[in-house]
Amino acid sequence: MTEAVETDVGPARITWHRARGPRLVLALSHGAGGGIEARDLTALATALPAHGVSVALVEQPWRVAGKKLAPAPKTLDTGWRGVWPALTAPGPPVIPGGRSAGARVACRTAGVLGAHAVLALSFPLHPPGRPEKSRADELLGAGVPTLVVQGGNDPFGRPEEFPEAPAGTYDLIEVPYGDHGFAVPKRAETTQEQALRVITDGVLKWIGALG
Repeated sequence: MTEAVETDVGPARITWHRARGPRLVLALSHGAGGGIEARDLTALATALPAHGVSVALVEQPWRVAGKKLAPAPKTLDTGWRGVWPALTAPGPPVIPGGRSAGARVACRTAGVLGAHAVLALSFPLHPPGRPEKSRADELLGAGVPTLVVQGGNDPFGRPEEFPEAPAGTYDLIEVPYGDHGFAVPKRAETTQEQALRVITDGVLKWIGALG
């Protein structure tokens, strides 16, 4: 089911993948260079409803409007806050998240929205080749339990580059050989299907441990 939602920066769109009697809603947005058809978002939307988790794939207003370039972070955050009432309306607790830029938005807004937790897929820790331009403060500032799922070969931040943090700040799952889109090369010991299973199984295990 697709739902249009008006926000202060234009209409957004939610594509619902509903569970029967859901205990949670996982709301995921896309990155700055792609849409909700990304392989990780699709895999989660396919797998999680059978386990009692509804998945809401959110298209930001700029994407709905057909623009090719994402706006400033403040505008992205405004769009996400505008969608939030529609995400919480069904009743279950909502875990916001997304991939890349969508993960940053979820981290930045988690506190003000009263989020249950945050799922950060391919968190862009820094621009490629610019580790000094760290965005770790956004991740560490989420203020709620956070799961980072990161490709082992992600140029925006490999798993070993992520900072140490107090226990409970965030957990990290590595997808072996995965790039920023979780694509794995054909020569890798891990298949693409196995890589996506790492994501879906890891997210389900994390959700189950949230309590």
